[in-house]
Amino acid sequence: MNFLAHIYLSGNNDKLKIGNFIADSIRGKQYLEYPLEIQKGIILHRHIDTYTDSHLTVKLSKKRLYENYGHYAGVIVDILYDHFLAKNWSAYSDIPLEEYVEEFYDLLEDNFEVLPVAVQKMYPFMTQDNWLLSYASIEGITKVLEGVNRRTKNRSKMNLAVVELQEFYLDFEKEFTSFFNELIQFTQEELHQPYMHNTK
Repeated sequence: MNFLAHIYLSGNNDKLKIGNFIADSIRGKQYLEYPLEIQKGIILHRHIDTYTDSHLTVKLSKKRLYENYGHYAGVIVDILYDHFLAKNWSAYSDIPLEEYVEEFYDLLEDNFEVLPVAVQKMYPFMTQDNWLLSYASIEGITKVLEGVNRRTKNRSKMNLAVVELQEFYLDFEKEFTSFFNELIQFTQEELHQPYMHNTK
């Protein structure tokens, strides 16, 4: 899953949100250097990724993209699924998306010193272009895919994936909805696991 989904799946716990958000920038056991609640968010992120990567519905979405994008298909699906979460946000949250993302940006700013350097460098671009809100539109997702493609030095060609998004829009949306309901259940179960409550 991409940024918005990981944040959403953290519930109302601010430190858990931060950990879940920064997890891709934390390697191996580096997570132990962070406060306990942030550690939990990092671990939760890793469990969500493992569950997502092995899920049959997600594999179905990836298969549709694999021929043209190879191993980048998984990255593209993560981004497309965030589009459907943002687009259908009112089905998952009573807080308007605009308000939700502004509160999250404020949370990052208030905890800026704890963010990894890579995330600190990313933050101004994220807020300036309002990535999280932009996910809700095809135009916004197009810009996100173009940005990720640039970071791969144009090797991934994933900027072109908006074509598949539009061609198979209803299929992707149906797969997202089915999968995300299961992912929410999985995450809620994970939040009750002993590792989320061990304070040693």
